[in-house]
Amino acid sequence: MSTFTTTDGTEIHYIDWGTGRPVVFSHGWPLSGEAWADQMRLVGENGFRAIAHDRRGHGRSGNGWTGHHMDTYADDLAQLLEHLDLHDVVLVGHSTGGGEVTRYLGRHGTGRVSKAVLLGAVPPLMLRTDANPGGLPREVFDAIRDGVESDRAQFYADLAVPFYGANRDGNTVSEGIRRDFWRLSMQAGLKAAYDCIAQFSETDFTEDLKKIDIPVLVAHGDDDQIVPIGAAALRSAELLKNATLRVYPGAPHGLAGDFKEAFNADLLAFINT
Repeated sequence: MSTFTTTDGTEIHYIDWGTGRPVVFSHGWPLSGEAWADQMRLVGENGFRAIAHDRRGHGRSGNGWTGHHMDTYADDLAQLLEHLDLHDVVLVGHSTGGGEVTRYLGRHGTGRVSKAVLLGAVPPLMLRTDANPGGLPREVFDAIRDGVESDRAQFYADLAVPFYGANRDGNTVSEGIRRDFWRLSMQAGLKAAYDCIAQFSETDFTEDLKKIDIPVLVAHGDDDQIVPIGAAALRSAELLKNATLRVYPGAPHGLAGDFKEAFNADLLAFINT
């Protein structure tokens, strides 16, 4: 098992497959690096080095009481890149992982990174405010907190349905994929999962996005019920200096079926150019 220890003593687990230019994946809430297994295999078989870590408190990483903050997530990612001495990196982040990637680039710069991919990502801001009227009301995130606190096992099972659009006519996501979402979610520590809700919903990434000058692929499904596209990808693409926007008609938040295949093709094309 590959791990390293951060400056605050947290052990971070990561997967490291293949050789070549590094593609580093950051996962969504409340999953782990395993959520990227299909894409890691894909890029590994196409001549790249695929790396995915488990965010602190998630998956097989250390499950401490403190540090569940977007700045710390970004610093952990920075320490992973430093630990492996990676350069010319492509960062890929899904959902909360997209926030982690964005905050990393805003906080640590692009010295080690040449491209980034934001898939169904939470930036610039999920929470509705006077300055962000297109965001979601606080009650949405309070309901998530209530679900995690009262019966997280059932909450995660229920969340898998809109996550993959299984409540839409014609959706073909399998029961196995939904169960795997539950499996990975249940590996997250309760404190880490609960604290992260505020981080993915209330963190404002606007200034981070404005600082990023490398090419960024912004990919999002237009039927995303978890991170609605209007206040997310469409705004991020406007704020970034060098963005390519890819919208998947009818696609949900989670990677499955035709959406997965479309994104995989776009990911390979983007990192190969």
